[in-house]
Amino acid sequence: MDALYAELLARIEKEIKQISIPDEPKNLYEPMRYILSLGGKRVRPVLTLLGAKLFSDSFESSLSQALAVEVFHNFTLLHDDMMDGAAIRRQVPTVHKKWDENIALLSGDGMLVLAYQLIANGSPESLANRLELFSKTAMEVCEGQQLDMDYALLDEVPMEDYLKMIRLKTAVLLSGSIKLGAMNVGYYGEQLEYLTQFTESMGLAFQVQDDYLDAFGGDQFGKVSGGDILEGKRTWLTIKAFELANDDQKKRLRDAYATPANESRIKAVMSVYSELEIESLAQTEVESRSDQAIKALELIDGNADAKKTLSWLVNQLVKRKV
Repeated sequence: MDALYAELLARIEKEIKQISIPDEPKNLYEPMRYILSLGGKRVRPVLTLLGAKLFSDSFESSLSQALAVEVFHNFTLLHDDMMDGAAIRRQVPTVHKKWDENIALLSGDGMLVLAYQLIANGSPESLANRLELFSKTAMEVCEGQQLDMDYALLDEVPMEDYLKMIRLKTAVLLSGSIKLGAMNVGYYGEQLEYLTQFTESMGLAFQVQDDYLDAFGGDQFGKVSGGDILEGKRTWLTIKAFELANDDQKKRLRDAYATPANESRIKAVMSVYSELEIESLAQTEVESRSDQAIKALELIDGNADAKKTLSWLVNQLVKRKV
């Protein structure tokens, strides 16, 4: 692991354990501690600290902003799990399964409030800008989630619309995370646009790789291969398949998604993927988006160590196997 990333990750893990969360009511606060304790990549809060490191000698003043981003991200996961009906996250029961949906809903709401409290613990000079950025980012994430649910009801979704949804659901939070760190140390210059280009390209690469791994990565950590197909989700793979398919292949895809969610559906969809060489096309897309991210990063005039770590991160995210 990159040395700077390891340092920042360790600090994030330490600070998460020290977030002040009351004990009572137990059913409100215990689920918050539970989901925050499940770990994960912590990419977003590390990006916040790297955003600060790019334009300042220290990241210490941006720790609260980084925690806000991670709390918000886990709030979205808690609610996403409810909407998806997911029973397992990171090999343990999801909050709404361990408790119930009402508790999960209210705990998630509480996490959103906590995120705003953490955002406020930073430089007073940049507070208004941080709140504006965070609120805009949070609303766009909600827009992306709604589009994701809407698209699941459609046979075909144009690739342009899918990429817009991914930008909103995934990439804008990465972008907001790194810019929060930069803003908190007083940077508002033109390079914020380069940060946007970098993180949004990285986010798109990350999501296409995620779609790819779901179909072609094999069973990982209790996650069944082809889970997105079973759920009827519209992924980059599905949309590219409909885009390239002939009439017969489109009919087979539609028939597959009209059947019960079982192994037969997975086999039918994967058969069309194979015929259209979707696996290879997805990897080409990931590499293209990754290259775009690196080119944007090269335009940023910031701390060399932080830039090196960001380049390493892109490579790690797109080459991961889980």
